[in-house]
Amino acid sequence: MTHMVRTEQNLGVYIDADVTMSAHVTAVVKACYATLRQIRSVSRSLTRTTLLTLVQALVVTKVEYCSSILAGISGQLLQRLQSVLNAAARLVFLARKSEHVTPLFRELHWLKVLERIQFRLCVLAYRSLNGMATSYFAETLNLTADVGSRRRLLSASTSTLVVPSTQRITLAD
Repeated sequence: MTHMVRTEQNLGVYIDADVTMSAHVTAVVKACYATLRQIRSVSRSLTRTTLLTLVQALVVTKVEYCSSILAGISGQLLQRLQSVLNAAARLVFLARKSEHVTPLFRELHWLKVLERIQFRLCVLAYRSLNGMATSYFAETLNLTADVGSRRRLLSASTSTLVVPSTQRITLAD
């Protein structure tokens, strides 16, 4: 008997039965590499600015889309997404595969995948705390100073958030 993993798609995000996000990452990586191959075929006839615009619009946005839900994914899945951004940066500069990407990322002002995920979560928290997000998100975040039993703690004078305890360890706990 073979184990069949059921996958559902909602708003362009693939969620597998065990919520590892591997189906989503696989779909994103596959679509991005297909797009990079198409862009590469015409890259020699484009200016760097045009090439960068295409790569950002057609590849980077796919990696970035709903990236906050990827918090807590495995290092292997992060690496697969990172390889897409590495290939995209090399394409923009028409660099060889052996060339290191850190200077390219620095020049492009790009964040690595893990940093992008953390940035999106921080933006979401900031918007929630400052009334710029839906009430659902705002209601789930509590400042330490707003919790009666923690008002006298030293952390109450900072902008720290209360992290609720959980019963199980799950993705993005």
